[in-house]
Amino acid sequence: MQADWEIKSRAHVCARTEKEFAPGEIFFTLLIREGDGFRREDLCEEAWNTRNENIQPFSFWRSKYEPPAPPRPEPLPRDDAEGLLRRLVAENDPTYKNVRYILAVMLERKRMLRPMESSDPDMLVYEHVATGETIVLANPHLGLEQIPAVQREVSALLAPDSGVSV
Repeated sequence: MQADWEIKSRAHVCARTEKEFAPGEIFFTLLIREGDGFRREDLCEEAWNTRNENIQPFSFWRSKYEPPAPPRPEPLPRDDAEGLLRRLVAENDPTYKNVRYILAVMLERKRMLRPMESSDPDMLVYEHVATGETIVLANPHLGLEQIPAVQREVSALLAPDSGVSV
């Protein structure tokens, strides 16, 4: 039997009746052994009471349904950073060379941009993960001491009330 099992989160509907769970509703989770792994089923109380008791799950438990919390807002919305990078690349203003670089690194960390090989150390090549677009930027060769000032500049440009039109 395999040592690891893919973690499955709770369902939002009953596996048998397909009825949505209501907040605070009691439901039952069954883990059923299948081959080398397990299958998870979340059942409403009605489905639990009418199940075939001859089929014994590997494990089961009773829970109170709580709907998932809304996703936390990102400290920096992706569209804002991506949109700003797109505008700055289109404008190609040398004043924003460092800003373009920091925005690309931020989007790389968010896995929106993927760095690609470049034969020129002065040029950075990125591929947009979702669209396949290629973005080529000048490598500003920033030193560690320069990065905080550029990060502040990026934050100011992304601030909704910055009044900066880029």
